Amino acid sequence: MKITIVTVGKLKEKYLKQGIQEYMKRLSTYAKVEIAEVADEKAPENMSEAEMIEVKRKEGERILAHISQDTYVITLEINGKMLSSEQLAAKMDELATYGKSKIAFVIGGSLGISEEVQQRSDLALSFSKMTFPHQVMRLILLEQVYRGFRINRGEPYHK
Repeated sequence: MKITIVTVGKLKEKYLKQGIQEYMKRLSTYAKVEIAEVADEKAPENMSEAEMIEVKRKEGERILAHISQDTYVITLEINGKMLSSEQLAAKMDELATYGKSKIAFVIGGSLGISEEVQQRSDLALSFSKMTFPHQVMRLILLEQVYRGFRINRGEPYHK
């Protein structure tokens, strides 16, 4: 299985980089995982609705450039479907079973994701009704993907 995490913005915090490196190492046993960082659009503090849409559109173009036609796309959205760790594991297993060997998880920028990316999405997934910094979501997502592989293989993992 090939998993791509397409995310807006660069990761700056050392502690997050270390956590992400650790989970990338752990995941290498189960799948080919890569992170594609796309540039975030510079956005002033007080933007109009039209300016926000334009920022998301530009970021969306960059996101979609990393997604091939045969990729199953899971967008992380606050209003997406909430799944348990076991349900996410089952979804990953189902995709692998039915020949969807390429999965892209999309983490948008601070304004969210564009309508075009939402339309390309096969599953809108929410981790919580709370808002998390998109850099932190990378680490949380990698941990949950790792947990999913452990669950699917019947391997022990802290509950």
